Amino acid sequence: MSKITGKVVWITGASSGIGEALVYELAKKGAKLIISSRRKEELERVKGNCIAQAQPNIRVLPLDLAQPSTLALCAEAAIQVFGQVDILINNGGISQRSLAKETTVEVDRSVMEIDYFGTITLTKALIPHFIKRRSGHFVTISSVLGLIGTPYRSGYAAAKHALHGFFDSLRAELWKESKNIHVTLICPGWIRTNVTINALKGDGSKLNQMDPTTDHGMLPQVFARKMIREIEANTEQVFIGGMKERMAIYMMQYFPRVFSKIVRTAKVR
Repeated sequence: MSKITGKVVWITGASSGIGEALVYELAKKGAKLIISSRRKEELERVKGNCIAQAQPNIRVLPLDLAQPSTLALCAEAAIQVFGQVDILINNGGISQRSLAKETTVEVDRSVMEIDYFGTITLTKALIPHFIKRRSGHFVTISSVLGLIGTPYRSGYAAAKHALHGFFDSLRAELWKESKNIHVTLICPGWIRTNVTINALKGDGSKLNQMDPTTDHGMLPQVFARKMIREIEANTEQVFIGGMKERMAIYMMQYFPRVFSKIVRTAKVR
């Protein structure tokens, strides 16, 4: 039996991409699921695609990470669904593709509001619940861009870097409350989702095109299975992706000057 069987898992960004793949894989493992995103009809579609025996244990809870004043109430509602939440998977977010000089501050704020402030607001709303139960697990999907920076992704990289600072600090704080409260940062490389299609351009409009590197990335269902193993192992931080992204992280850590020269000319648009 999987360690996640019977656990109550709340997933944001569950209507597509990585979130949708996680729903299917966790449903197979017998988790009780609360699935959230802005699009209720898409959440219902995802629920309907799950194996029949899992569907009674899946609840739809729409939310919008760009509306921070609503998130505390969403957390209360999530706790009421099954009486508790064991794992929060912070997966919802948006990306950005444009040069910094061509990106309005409003776009930077939008990305930060959803990817960072929305995520930490929802997390903070659940902290008292986890402390009271002396158990819980925050899982946040960052990015390889949370570890390195590349051209055309300044706002996105900034938001993902911010998540690392917050959750590394939170992990140290919660350890003093209970050793059974865990924090995991997942850093995907290129995963074949619509993240680039939905990414914001410098003027706030959608990119509406698939990035070639994303199009050739890891399948989301493969990523989801790898990610679930890391959740069950209570891994603190892990990169999941291809060798090219892994090498970039290695170069940044140990040969930052060399990495800086390489990334200037990298074809990452």
